[in-house]
Amino acid sequence: MAALRAQGALRLGGSLSLSVAGAESNVAIGLARLGHRVRWAGRVGADELGALVLRTLRAEGIDAEHVVTDDSRPTGLLLTEPRLGTLTRVNYYRAGSAGSALSPADVLPALASGPRILHLTGITPALSASAAETALATVTAARDVGTTVCLDVNYRSRLWTPDHARTALRPLLAHTDLLIASEDELPLMLERPGAGESEAVHGILSAGVTEVVIKRGARGATAFTADGATDCPAREVGAVDLVGAGDAFVAGYLSGHLQGADVPARLSRAVTTAAFAVATRGDWEGLPTRDELGMFDHPDGTTIR
Repeated sequence: MAALRAQGALRLGGSLSLSVAGAESNVAIGLARLGHRVRWAGRVGADELGALVLRTLRAEGIDAEHVVTDDSRPTGLLLTEPRLGTLTRVNYYRAGSAGSALSPADVLPALASGPRILHLTGITPALSASAAETALATVTAARDVGTTVCLDVNYRSRLWTPDHARTALRPLLAHTDLLIASEDELPLMLERPGAGESEAVHGILSAGVTEVVIKRGARGATAFTADGATDCPAREVGAVDLVGAGDAFVAGYLSGHLQGADVPARLSRAVTTAAFAVATRGDWEGLPTRDELGMFDHPDGTTIR
């Protein structure tokens, strides 16, 4: 999507800055900056905002060969406005957008080269019935060719209800290897949402998922596998903008996964990339390159020369 970012309350007017946003795009940029080969599949409108999305992805070194340009629908749009401290309100304009018309034929060809990881979020199936169908078809096809499937629940209350989300997301679980969720999103993956965290994780692992990673914000994160639980504290950093932190976390975790790192190392990289995101404004603009990952190990006030 294109993203318009306000400096204050939208109803008061004022200037807006134009950029690009979207959970999957943020993860793609984060992985590309960390040195990985990344392909993004989706739809944009045949308009200037769609051109901006494509230009941004390509500038970040992302393969956009499989992006479909829609001549009859506009590129999706979001508006963000800061309200209280780091609390941000987001308004979506996605109904009737190019992305909402996503179909399996748009995405399945991107799997032909056998990517090691397919990443998607719970936002896509919230956009339309065809987008939900595409998500299920894609994870099924990926699993069939041995691609690791990563699903970030990424629930958006302005797009659908918890019951609607649960109905659409639960069928994806049988084809998911790595599930990422915040603490409040975990119940969306359960047939019986009243279960506690331990029971919920056990149920998800029993469904065939090999890793469950819970994002806990300022309290860090926990990864669960058949071998048990691994905790990792968050990096201490002055928070400037929390939007995009979860996507940065996912990029860091997947980067570690691609490099063959163990679970503690994956979590360490994930909380580090998330710290970069919250310490800078924008969804992805402040994400680090691989040689910048060690910056937090320098004392505060250090000048790197």
